[in-house]
Amino acid sequence: MNYRREYLRLTTTLTYGFLFTLPLVLIYELGTWILHTGGISNIQNGADVMVKRVLEMVGLSGTLAVSVLLLVLGGSVYLYERRKHYPLIPRYFGFMFAESAVYAVGSGLLVQTLVANLFSLNIPALSAGPKGPGFFEAIVLSFGAGYYEEFVFRLLLVTGLYGLMQWAKKIGDKSRYAIAAVVGALIFSWIHYIGPLGDPFELWSFTFRFLMGLAFNALFLLRGFGVAAMTHALYDVWVMAL
Repeated sequence: MNYRREYLRLTTTLTYGFLFTLPLVLIYELGTWILHTGGISNIQNGADVMVKRVLEMVGLSGTLAVSVLLLVLGGSVYLYERRKHYPLIPRYFGFMFAESAVYAVGSGLLVQTLVANLFSLNIPALSAGPKGPGFFEAIVLSFGAGYYEEFVFRLLLVTGLYGLMQWAKKIGDKSRYAIAAVVGALIFSWIHYIGPLGDPFELWSFTFRFLMGLAFNALFLLRGFGVAAMTHALYDVWVMAL
């Protein structure tokens, strides 16, 4: 048996993705509840707010309701894919974490270097920003961004864009994936500047977010939701908390 091929095949499934990212969403939901009830902060991730507002339209509101819904959806995916005989190999989750950590640092340094050279910026200034949240808040925010932004902008948006192009028979699968990845990355970057809480538009930051979105899209398409979400979360931990 080719163990490397088996590892890559299994860890791109939604079953592994759901189980691997479950700690992210649970820690985020518990962390935001602790911070809110303790009066320390009322932080939330933007993609999380989007998801919860949509769910409120169908009568589901509150952290508990959303968490239960995510668990039910994840459990349904696990039970469905279990029929395909995907064995759960615990050590694979450790490999996925190590893989995600390498991607987080590698993609972050690569994109920082590209943007710094393109806009004549230095990397320390590029990485630094206004005083950020405390350590615990940074961890909570990072985990929320890793889970919810990948859920919205990769699992739903990129998959949806690819699905919309199914009618275009003259466009091959690889081209559809490439177009979905680029358009999804543009939307991912652009959405950071809209609304009352949006950032002031700057070309360098838009380019930075676009390239990071493109990197996350590539990971999602090649390595699945789990690795993409954990890479995003660990990158944000590296930038905000460490």
